[in-house]
Amino acid sequence: MPAKALIATAFLFLATLAAHADDSASPCAALKRIVAAAPQHFASLSPEDGRAVAQPYSDDAQCAAAHGTYQCTWSTRHAATGSGTDALEGVGADIASCLPNATHDGNAPGRQHFYLGERGSRTEITAQTDGATHVKLTVSHP
Repeated sequence: MPAKALIATAFLFLATLAAHADDSASPCAALKRIVAAAPQHFASLSPEDGRAVAQPYSDDAQCAAAHGTYQCTWSTRHAATGSGTDALEGVGADIASCLPNATHDGNAPGRQHFYLGERGSRTEITAQTDGATHVKLTVSHP
């Protein structure tokens, strides 16, 4: 009898994990949604739309759209010990993998730059450190 109870408990635990696996927001889905909204100057986005980009790195993202730009800023998850540079590298990797058509034309210790589209109508994507423990993502469109 204890073996059956253990197996039932294990299945219940695994079912709970499976149910929550899709609950987390996807950085890729958020990045794609932000870039898709760029030609309309981000009018369809809310401050909530960008938070998933930061979710692997932080829980305090603040996002807003203004003047043809959508911007999110967040602190690293462990601001006292972590660095914005570590999170920046992660965000740069997310952008590169989630947006394979983006051209990565700027790679510096504190800044990653990508663009999509032709000159004159490009969507610009910049991720950069903002102080020692903050990261800022800026997506803009002319």
